[in-house]
Amino acid sequence: MTAEILSIPRPVLHEQVASRLRQMLVEGRIAPGAKLNERTLCEELRISRTPLREAIKMLAAEGLVELLPNRGSVAVQLSVADVHNTFEVMAGLEALSGELAAQRITDAELAEIKALHYEMLAAYTRRDLSTYYQLNATIHRCMNAAAKNPVLTSTYNQVNARLQALRFRSNQDGDKWSRAVQEHEAMVQALEARDPAALSRVLTSHLNNKRDVVLDQLREQEAQALQHRGHGE
Repeated sequence: MTAEILSIPRPVLHEQVASRLRQMLVEGRIAPGAKLNERTLCEELRISRTPLREAIKMLAAEGLVELLPNRGSVAVQLSVADVHNTFEVMAGLEALSGELAAQRITDAELAEIKALHYEMLAAYTRRDLSTYYQLNATIHRCMNAAAKNPVLTSTYNQVNARLQALRFRSNQDGDKWSRAVQEHEAMVQALEARDPAALSRVLTSHLNNKRDVVLDQLREQEAQALQHRGHGE
């Protein structure tokens, strides 16, 4: 093999770096509000600063990272109001995706979603949250794709990017995770029945439940931060 074949083209490299960083942000390995330390990330990912900075720009466009003039970049930290407003829009987008998907999904697309669903259940049984989340997110994207509306998909991806980390953390409570799995069972049943109203309903409920879990977590974090500051004074 030649070196040219082995080398990764730069556009592909920065997309791979963006994917790794996205996972670190979603899984909380880079905490909300934390500064992205370029030197540390370059060492950890074994890359130079150019593809790292290109990847960070991609994530900034997605709303996962905030670029600060002359101060680098930080992981986005959404306020309670931001979360409420974003989930409100996301619930509407998910409901519309479900409604259209139930009318337009092909047998092949349905079979793919069911296969992903069974893989996701296996990850849930193992309590493998990282794999579970990736499969879960893929299922939601597949349902959106089955709606066959490119404007909806573009808007969906843009809004959903802001919520990925929060959706991941919302499953860390055992009871709430179990409820989310049951809601996914109901989604698959509604898709199989080609029932637009039922799928729209379960997706709206699913997103509203996620929102409530996330808001509870944020309020608890704010209360702990206030208490901590109070002890420090």
